[in-house]
Amino acid sequence: MLKGIPRTLGPDLLWALAAMGHGDRLAVVDANYPAHSHSTRVIPLAAVPLVDAIGDVLSLFPVDDFVEPAAFRMVPDGRPEEVLDVHRDVERAASSAEGRAVRFAPVERTAFYDLARGCFATVATTDDRPYGCFVLTKGVVSG
Repeated sequence: MLKGIPRTLGPDLLWALAAMGHGDRLAVVDANYPAHSHSTRVIPLAAVPLVDAIGDVLSLFPVDDFVEPAAFRMVPDGRPEEVLDVHRDVERAASSAEGRAVRFAPVERTAFYDLARGCFATVATTDDRPYGCFVLTKGVVSG
């Protein structure tokens, strides 16, 4: 155990967050997402609600403020305007962690798979809410 580190962030996830550089991307996905077939670096995070997982990750991981958008959310194919409760919950958690508004750009399911394949790592939660899949771009720690 370490002081000041959320208990949900185990050694593999801590390593991934520390190893990532500015502009690298992290996927945080729900239980339905095919993480193991779409990513070479999957970090399971069982029994942690997705919103809590993202909040804990963002306690250490800065969301990029040099590019827009720096955060993405999966939406159903053909319905890019759809905003689900899980999307609202994650946007609130991210904005709270960052101390600024963090907007998540919608990415249709099929295109999201392509986006997530390019991520440094995929955090696979057991959250069962559909379309609870997100990509975050790492920013810079300064000061």
